Amino acid sequence: MTLRKVNISILIVAVVIFLLVLHHNFLGLSDFLRRELSDSSPLGLQPIDFIPAAPQRLAEGRNDKEISVVIAASDERLGGAIAAMNSIYHHTRSNVVFHIVTLNDTVDHLRLWLSHTGLRKLRYRILDFDPGVLEGKVQVDPQKADTLKPLTFARFYLPSLVPHAEKAIYVDDDIIVQDDILELYNTPLKPGHAAAFSEDCDSTTNKVAVRGAGNQYNYMGFLDYKKETIRKLAMKANTCSFNPGVFVANLTEWRLQNITKQLEKWMALNVVEELYSRTLAGSITTPPLLIVFYKQHSSIDPMWNVRHLGTYQTSVPLLPQCVF
Repeated sequence: MTLRKVNISILIVAVVIFLLVLHHNFLGLSDFLRRELSDSSPLGLQPIDFIPAAPQRLAEGRNDKEISVVIAASDERLGGAIAAMNSIYHHTRSNVVFHIVTLNDTVDHLRLWLSHTGLRKLRYRILDFDPGVLEGKVQVDPQKADTLKPLTFARFYLPSLVPHAEKAIYVDDDIIVQDDILELYNTPLKPGHAAAFSEDCDSTTNKVAVRGAGNQYNYMGFLDYKKETIRKLAMKANTCSFNPGVFVANLTEWRLQNITKQLEKWMALNVVEELYSRTLAGSITTPPLLIVFYKQHSSIDPMWNVRHLGTYQTSVPLLPQCVF
């Protein structure tokens, strides 16, 4: 009887060991299949579902509300985009998903940056922007064709970039965040408004002496008021302009009002009539936005979009006050 009991015990131990080995191999196969699925997506992009969970120290207390942040990442400014995302990620416990808009030839470089830095835990989508959508809408000087930056127009196509979101934040690739992006996301927009911007007249940089920044804070600085098409709009030339480098968009209203089509209309008209100011010092993406959103936009706290930091010399320190 004793020998029989020993044999049964040995058999039970063997079965347990076999089951443990089988379980271990099954987990290994599961991880392998997950990696294969991740790498087989279009353009080799990494779907959100397969991005590892956030580290435990950051995951605790994270808000479940998904915050869509759209940012453009050109190859020559990739470092800036990475720094911007890093600053957003490390100042919030919110569930941020980055929608990174880039060109096809930048995808591999971008994935390398993200996978070999502290940002490998980010939730993100990489979106390939088709410059072909700008054909006939942007005036190109043949001698300066290389100065055209298609990605600067990505902000015009937000509903296509984040089709399932009702709200999104757009940020340029030259910003650094010093506060919780959730506060910006929660900016209230008035009924019927598709976006909220920081007006230049309210900007902190407009209240101090900014050497070399010029005085481009009204509509006249961006639009040619000598053109009849502009005059017919009855927009006051001294109206404060706004900076579209950081803004919050109500994508439901954006779609309802067909904002993208409105922007494209003014882009195409400018190609024919040259409606933008000849002294335009800022981005050529600003004039059509000023026209479409004239008196029809909400405001964000100006501390979320402080201009010229690191570029021009100011008479007072700004960094302790600003968020961007």
